[in-house]
Amino acid sequence: MANSKLQALWNHPAGPKTIHFWAPTFKWGITIANILDSSKPPEQVSYAQQAAIMGSGLIWTRWGTVITPKNWNLVSVNFGMAVTSMFQLARKTQHDYLSSNDQQGEQAASESIEDQ
Repeated sequence: MANSKLQALWNHPAGPKTIHFWAPTFKWGITIANILDSSKPPEQVSYAQQAAIMGSGLIWTRWGTVITPKNWNLVSVNFGMAVTSMFQLARKTQHDYLSSNDQQGEQAASESIEDQ
């Protein structure tokens, strides 16, 4: 049973004998790098880079579902790229726009308390 499943995977049109397997497999490096970058400060996140990764991920996720044969490795890696880049963009946006408002509000509140 396992042998027949391995044989089917090996001989699949998007299997390990083709570039259609290896290109998406190596693309997981981008998703892993994005996950590891979550520990970096949001100031180091690039809007342009993350938007490009998100756009690429969304486009190629869709493409992986409409081509024949369906390439689920391509779909999954690009979905992962899109999700991790959306997370990075959310972190950056929160840091740049939301946390600065919170800090200004806290600073104004502390100044008003000191004035009393």
